Amino acid sequence: MNNVLEFEKMKKEGRKISMVTAYDYWTSKIVNQTDVDCVLVGDSLAMVMHGFPSTLQATTELMAIHTAAVSRGLTKKFLVSDMPFMSFRKGVKAAMEAVETLMRAGAHAVKIEGVRGHEKVIQNTVGTGVPVMGHIGLTPQSTFQMGGFRVQARDKAAAEELLSQAVRLQELGCFALVLECVPGSVAKKISETLEIPTIGIGAGPDTDGQVLVLQDLLGGNSEFLPKFLRTYSDSEGAFKEALKRFDADVKSRRFPSEKETYL
Repeated sequence: MNNVLEFEKMKKEGRKISMVTAYDYWTSKIVNQTDVDCVLVGDSLAMVMHGFPSTLQATTELMAIHTAAVSRGLTKKFLVSDMPFMSFRKGVKAAMEAVETLMRAGAHAVKIEGVRGHEKVIQNTVGTGVPVMGHIGLTPQSTFQMGGFRVQARDKAAAEELLSQAVRLQELGCFALVLECVPGSVAKKISETLEIPTIGIGAGPDTDGQVLVLQDLLGGNSEFLPKFLRTYSDSEGAFKEALKRFDADVKSRRFPSEKETYL
């Protein structure tokens, strides 16, 4: 997928959308050779790539560096970049400068968490011709207010509010939205109500697509195993085994051999 119009088309045709994160050139080149539909340069890179405790440490400049790296390896996929913490809460002018930075870095669209309080930013961004992906439910940039990484919209009132937010994002012109960590029944209701596609993470099977952090689905962190995650590899184990073999070969003088030596 390399066209924003494909998102709504896939929903209408009942085809599920697959989305993964990527943060660097090397991994984006690999993803580029797969059938995965689209890529997100998520502000989760602050945690996954830089070891910070939350996504709040991601800045527009940091997002732009990683977006540029990913875009150089991603020639066949639609690329979405996260608007990081506070970048869209300092007024329309500042937000549009952040949007410009990310789009010039190579993004095809931006993702913005929440809706209340920055409707004008979303509307103005869409109005300039930049596609916007919404994000509601668990919004990591607001976890301090939410009391941590917790499932959202468990009661009727919260579920109705979430549906209201989803409808509002559609009205503002978002082409799709992420639903994170909400009950499957709530995600299903929202997905059935909206004309734009929903992409879930911890939101059950009835969203229009699914997104996971690439390192998570590859089994890159044995200490992070939330309920919603399915791992498709043991990359942590594979890396450790490869490094163990390299270390042993060096210390036993099996590497480099004559085959790996210039004559």
